[in-house]
Amino acid sequence: MTINKGAQFCAQPQFEINRALFDLKGKVAVVTGGSRGIGAAVCAGLAAFGADVAVLARDANTGNQTVEKVQAFGARGLFIATDVGDLSQCSRSIDRTVAEFGRVDILVNNAGIGFTSPAEAVTPEEWDYVMAVNLRGLFFMSQAAAKQMIAQGQGGRIINVASIFGIVGSELGASVYHASKGAVVNLTRALACEWAKHNILVNSIGPGFIVTDMTAAIQEQPVLADLLERRHALGRFGCPEECVGAVIFLSSRASTFVTGENLFVDGGYTAW
Repeated sequence: MTINKGAQFCAQPQFEINRALFDLKGKVAVVTGGSRGIGAAVCAGLAAFGADVAVLARDANTGNQTVEKVQAFGARGLFIATDVGDLSQCSRSIDRTVAEFGRVDILVNNAGIGFTSPAEAVTPEEWDYVMAVNLRGLFFMSQAAAKQMIAQGQGGRIINVASIFGIVGSELGASVYHASKGAVVNLTRALACEWAKHNILVNSIGPGFIVTDMTAAIQEQPVLADLLERRHALGRFGCPEECVGAVIFLSSRASTFVTGENLFVDGGYTAW
């Protein structure tokens, strides 16, 4: 009787169900936008589960603060000044990570920007600015990491931070942000299909409104904040730390049969 590939794969000993399914010891993670908000929380979470972490961000002060949090968990941490809007810096950051840590196993594309403006008033320069970071930078960061993972021959994980705005609209004047995150959701699917042959699993998470610097202006407008809070089934904004579990799951052996998915971490925003 011919044993199919799935049966062979499932027979491997690492599929014993235990806490080690979430263990990231020996893994090297790269996190863009890792100096604050969701990115900083994810860096600390990855380190807590055993991964060494390269913290990529533009600001050295907050970036090095995140490195200290990583090191507090006993993991190795490295800050690399990176603007993902500059494509040369994407490949350079992967090269620097490999030079310091020897490999790359996990990439979390968290860097993102946005602004609010009526759609009829958006300029080409504003469009290009958002797309350069949220989409173009994310793609070429993924490309650089995937090349390294392919060369290593052991697969890898790429996790894109998308948004609820990747699948729903809003009246907030965030049309360009919506467009960029919608592209991220479908790009995730495309890369998952293309890189599956290399055992590179590509997924995204879709946060709802999270208490970060990016939502600070909304939080300062009680009427608007209340409106948006009520759109979440849980009736509140989320915390950066509440995004960590999804990233750990998608980074670990617990998710070896998950690729091309967008996991919402949105307090029920998209459940209505």
